[in-house]
Amino acid sequence: MLRLFRRTLAIVGFLILIPAAAQASAQHFTMQQVLGYPFPTELTASDSGKTIAWVLNERGVRNIWIAQAPDFKPRQLTHYRNDDGQELTYVQVSGDDQYVAYVRGGNHDNIYPMRVPPDPTSSVKRPKMQVWTVPITGGAPILIGMGDAPAVSPDGRTIAFLKKDHSVWSAPTDGSARPQLMFFDRGADYSLRWSPDSKQLAFVSGRGDHSFITIYTRGEPRLRYLDPTTNHDSDPRWSPDGKHIAFVRRPGAGGKVEPLLKRTPHPWSIWVGDVASGEARAVWKSPHTLLGSMPNTAGGANLHWAAGNRLIFMNDLDGWPHLYAIAATGGKARRLTSGHYMVENVTMAPDGRFIVYSANTGDTPGDIDRRHLFRVAVDGAKPQALTHGTELSWSPVVAEGGKTVAFIQAGAKQPPLVAVEPAQGGAVKVLDADQIPADFPTQQLVVPKLVTFKASDGHVAYGQLFERAGGAAKKPAVIFVHGGPMRQMLLGWHYSGYYSNGYAVNQYLANHGFVVLSVNYRLGIGHGWEFHHPAHAGPAGASEYRDVVAGARYLQHLPGVDAHHIGIWGGSYGGYLTALSLARNSDIFKAGSDWAGIHDWSLDMLRNWFQRDYPSFETDRKKALKVAWRSSPVGSIEKWRSPVLLIQGDNDHTVKFQQTVDIANRLKSRGVEVQELVIPDEIHSFLRYHSWLEADTRTAEFLAAELHAQTGQPH
Repeated sequence: MLRLFRRTLAIVGFLILIPAAAQASAQHFTMQQVLGYPFPTELTASDSGKTIAWVLNERGVRNIWIAQAPDFKPRQLTHYRNDDGQELTYVQVSGDDQYVAYVRGGNHDNIYPMRVPPDPTSSVKRPKMQVWTVPITGGAPILIGMGDAPAVSPDGRTIAFLKKDHSVWSAPTDGSARPQLMFFDRGADYSLRWSPDSKQLAFVSGRGDHSFITIYTRGEPRLRYLDPTTNHDSDPRWSPDGKHIAFVRRPGAGGKVEPLLKRTPHPWSIWVGDVASGEARAVWKSPHTLLGSMPNTAGGANLHWAAGNRLIFMNDLDGWPHLYAIAATGGKARRLTSGHYMVENVTMAPDGRFIVYSANTGDTPGDIDRRHLFRVAVDGAKPQALTHGTELSWSPVVAEGGKTVAFIQAGAKQPPLVAVEPAQGGAVKVLDADQIPADFPTQQLVVPKLVTFKASDGHVAYGQLFERAGGAAKKPAVIFVHGGPMRQMLLGWHYSGYYSNGYAVNQYLANHGFVVLSVNYRLGIGHGWEFHHPAHAGPAGASEYRDVVAGARYLQHLPGVDAHHIGIWGGSYGGYLTALSLARNSDIFKAGSDWAGIHDWSLDMLRNWFQRDYPSFETDRKKALKVAWRSSPVGSIEKWRSPVLLIQGDNDHTVKFQQTVDIANRLKSRGVEVQELVIPDEIHSFLRYHSWLEADTRTAEFLAAELHAQTGQPH
C-alpha cells in the first residue's frame, strides 16, 4: 500500500499543471515539443545532379520536397495532410529531371520488397501500396500502379517496379499508359537495375536456396543468366559502357551445418559477367577468416563501378569497415580508407572519379560517436574531410554535376536538416531550418557527454551521459539500450527515425530530473569488428549484458545519482536487454519500459539470429537451445521483482507479439507488477506520430512514478 501511495503521488506530481511563467523559469518542456522536430529521409539526387529530393516527416505527415541547383531553394512537391502512417519510400528523381518517383504505403519493418501494407490507423478501408510519380514543375501526383521498389530508367521515360508476386512490371513515367508485365520469371525478383542506355534491365531472380543475376533485354524473347550456379548472387552493378555487370556471390543454402556457439567465417566474392556471352569470372575472393566475412554494416558490400574500370567495395579485413578498390579485370585490392573508424553511407560521384561517405572520425574529441563526411578519389588519393566539429552529417548525395554534396546534418541540439556544401569542402548551407517548429526547445536541450566504463570481463563499453545542471542533489537515473543490435547511439540526433525518437525521450528525461546513460554495448557498430561480433553474444550467452550492468555500476558511482533508483528502457533488442536486466538484476534495475522485446529466444527468434532453421541443426542443437534459454529473460524469471511497462504494436513482423503475450502471462502469474500499452495494428517501428507520442509519454510517466522523480511538469 505504501508503494502504491508513493506511485500515485509521483504521477500526480508528474501531471500537475503549472503556470506558463513558472514553466519558462524552470526551463521544462513537454513531450509534444521535443517530438515536434521534422525528420528528413530518402535524400537522393538525379543523375544530372540538378535536382535533389527527400521525404520530410512533420509530426507524422510525410511529403516529398525538392531543391534544384544552383540556389537549392527547397520546395514542397506533394501535399499529404494526415498522420496516417503511410510511408513514402524508394524516392528517385528521373534522369531528365522531370519527375520524382516514390512508393506510398508499406513499411520498413520488412527489408524485402513487396511489404504487406500496414493499417496503423485501424481504418476500415485497407491501405494500398502504390507507385507514384509527381512532376517536378508541380501538379498532382500520378498513380502508376500497385507495386513496390521502382527503378526509373536513365532516360527518364520508363519506370519498372515489382508487383506483389515479385513479378516485374513497367509503365511510362508520366503515367500516359497502364502498367504492363515486362516478362515472366519463375523466381522472386528484386534489385532492379537499368543499363546505362535504358534498353536492358538486370535483376536478382531469387530461387530460395540460390539466386541468379538475370538480364532482360527489350524485344528479346528470353531472359539471360550470368553464370548460373548453386550460389546466391546479388547486387548487380552495370559497367559505364553497359557491357559488363559486377555482382556479389555467396554460397547457396545447404552443406555442412556450422556450429552455433562458435563464430565461423562467411566467405564471399566479387564477380564480373559479360552481358553478351553470359560468362563470368571472379575478380576478388575474401579470405576464409572471420574478418573476411561478408560485411553487415550499412550497404553491405557497397559495390560500385567506378572510373578507370575499377570496382569499389567494403570489407572488414583490418578489423574496421573500410573501402577498397580493385581493377574490374582482377588483381590486388587497394585500401582507400584506413584507421580506427567505420565507413558508412557510401555514394559515388556521377563521373565515378570520387566517393563521398560518412565515418565516425574527425579532429573533434568524441567524433567516434558522431558522423562526418569525407571524399576520396577512386585512384587512392588521401581522403579529404568535408565536415568538422560537433555537428553530425550523413546520407550524402553528389549533386550539380559533381560540384555539390547534399546531406543531412544535425547536432546535439539541432534536429536533422537538409544541407548542401561544395564537393571540395567549404561553407555548409542548411536548406530547411524554417521547418523547425517555433516551440521546439532547442536551447533547453543538454549536450550529452561521451563516457566509457569497463565490464566485469574487462570489456570497454561506451555511452552518452545526459544530465541537466542543478536540481536535486541526488537524481534518479535511467539507462537507455538501443536495438538492432547493430546500431550506435550518437552525441546528437540520430540518422534513424527510431533512435531520433530515443534521443528525444532521453533529452526529455534529462530535462525532467533524470540522469540518463545511453549505452553502446558490444554487438553495436562503430567500434570495430571485434566489438560488433563478440563471442557468446545474444542467444549464445548474452555477453553484451555485462556492458549494461557496467553502465549501471558507472551511474551508481556518480555523485549526482541516487544509486537506489535506477531504471532502464529500450526497444526491440533494447527491449530484450531491458527485460534481461529486470530478470537478472531487479536489485539494480528498479523499473523498466520494455518495447517489443525478445523474452524467449526459442519462440521463433533463434532461427532468425542464426539465419537457419534450428530443428535441422546437426551438431550442438540441444546445447544451443539450453544456452539460448539461459540467455533469455524467461531463463531468470524467478528473480524478476521490478515492475515493467510492456509496449508493442500487435502487427509487429520483426518481433512477434507472442513474445509480449508470453512474458506478460508469466510475470502476472508470479505477482510481478505489469503495465501494458498495446497499440492495435501498429508495427515494430511505429508509423504514426501519435503512437510515438503515446508510447514515449507512458514510458516517461511510468519511470517517473516508479523511480519517484520530482518532475513537477506536465507531459
